[in-house]
Amino acid sequence: EVDFWIIPIIQGFVQIEELVVNYSDSSDDDKSSPDTPPQESSCVDEVQPAFLVALISRRSRHRAGMRYKRRGVDKNGNVANYVETEQLIHVHNHTLSYIQTRGSVPVFWSQVGYRYNPRPRLDKSENETVSCFRAHFEEQLKNYKKQVIINLVDQTGREKIIGDAYLKQVLLYNNANLTYVSFDFHEHW
Repeated sequence: EVDFWIIPIIQGFVQIEELVVNYSDSSDDDKSSPDTPPQESSCVDEVQPAFLVALISRRSRHRAGMRYKRRGVDKNGNVANYVETEQLIHVHNHTLSYIQTRGSVPVFWSQVGYRYNPRPRLDKSENETVSCFRAHFEEQLKNYKKQVIINLVDQTGREKIIGDAYLKQVLLYNNANLTYVSFDFHEHW
């Protein structure tokens, strides 16, 4: 009886754009020359080369919070600041979807203090973390089947303790539907 008063909302972002691709026989060098006259573009298959692209990001209501104030996993397996982003492309009556999720490292950790980038610390032991880590990834695998984990934590600096704990939990979980990749973008900067 109260559904009339409840308005469903999401915290996130939605943008939909139409992109038109122009095909032509000339090379990119020919197109960029100031001496080249503008050419009529033609599509290879004589069909309007338009793509409808949608980007939808949805932030979870579980463990939402400010960066540096809300970190890690909770007792139910919810990670802090979890976001699901879906990219949809519609072309020639076909729709393609790619989903990417992101969230805090699913172990019990925090950053205390008001300084910029406070030092992270582990708040619970490896054994205390196992069941919550498992709950997080069981939900992920139920929703998305296979997962590729890309760990972006700094592998050598102050975040190393978090990255090591994450890898240890992945190894303990030992699920064939998880692929773990560590990418330290600080090293490639």
